[in-house]
Amino acid sequence: MTSEPSAYHQRVAEQKRAAILAAATRLFLDSGYDRTSLAKIAAAAEVSKATLFRQFPTKAALFDAIVTASWDSGEEEVRPPAGDLRAGLTAIGRRYVDLLTRPGMADLFRIVIAELPRFPELGETQFNRGKMPYFESVRGYLEAERDAGTIAVADPDLAAAQFLGMISNYVFWPRLLLPRWPLDDATSERVVTEAVRTMEARYSTPAQAAEG
Repeated sequence: MTSEPSAYHQRVAEQKRAAILAAATRLFLDSGYDRTSLAKIAAAAEVSKATLFRQFPTKAALFDAIVTASWDSGEEEVRPPAGDLRAGLTAIGRRYVDLLTRPGMADLFRIVIAELPRFPELGETQFNRGKMPYFESVRGYLEAERDAGTIAVADPDLAAAQFLGMISNYVFWPRLLLPRWPLDDATSERVVTEAVRTMEARYSTPAQAAEG
């Protein structure tokens, strides 16, 4: 006999968790964070209140899980090795586009923006659990390139913000106001390519620029 849950029960638990997160996101967006109770979420997800409370005892814990799931690529994040700035930034930029264009990401930001005046902690959760970890990984990559001598950057924080901003300002932020904002794979790739070229032009050391 073993006390470990079977593969079947694990699968059912994961399905219920996914249903809860999807229902909560939809209700937060439609009715507002404040007006959405855990009981309503349980009913919409077609799970018992006991099941929901066992996984998420508070709305704050549930929102935390929504943010974490939204920013989770589903794959172990591997930082590109230093030494090839163009290849490294291209890989990072493509991954960022994939994250920002995932179903539900724009809705998550809409929830935070709508509820921020009354629930500033939602913004803190979104920043600390979602945006900041990704930002820190980009900053760490730029620091590694600097240490390898491929770039000259005095402020890795600013450089990371510049790179991510060049991408998000085209592929993500307009979609908050323009749901039909045109964006296809070719356009996304061009946005990443131009952002990478801008970073190379600004930060590459003379030797690296000559090689490029």
